[in-house]
Amino acid sequence: MNPFFQKITKKVQDWSKAAKTVQKWQNNGLEVVFTNGCFDLVHFGHLAYLTEAAAQGQKLVLGLNSDASVARLKGAHRPIKDQKNRSYLLASLEMVDLVVLFEEDTPLELIQTIQPDVLVKGGDWSIEEIVGSALVLAKGGSVKSLTFVDGYSTTNLEQKIKKGGSLTNRVELKP
Repeated sequence: MNPFFQKITKKVQDWSKAAKTVQKWQNNGLEVVFTNGCFDLVHFGHLAYLTEAAAQGQKLVLGLNSDASVARLKGAHRPIKDQKNRSYLLASLEMVDLVVLFEEDTPLELIQTIQPDVLVKGGDWSIEEIVGSALVLAKGGSVKSLTFVDGYSTTNLEQKIKKGGSLTNRVELKP
């Protein structure tokens, strides 16, 4: 197996293994950040968000909605990409340290299992709305609502594809 792909596959873990990995990191003094989402069509907004999320600690764990969970939340036409494609694509990103699938509609049980130090979501979520915030705050952790990048969403991409429009967005990258 290709060494790069081998490294990626190690970053996709089940709940039990992820909990042990997170505990090991925390025992070594590393602050673990958790976020979650569907990440159906990864776009610039996702990349900006995940980069900011990773900067909130030393390790970033991404809870990924399973195919069944995405379909319940977004409709029968979703996900566009299956959970294997989404999980390995996200695991290949440098800023993501661990990807864990969850079947539920919310990641509350997964958050209870892995016990992150920091919980983050995009700026379109208030801290009070972030699932698991009370749990993380009660154990002395922090919860943050990060920057939301306007103009980028999977729903917008999906609509452009359906209409046959251009998928080009103008992104100004600052060094």
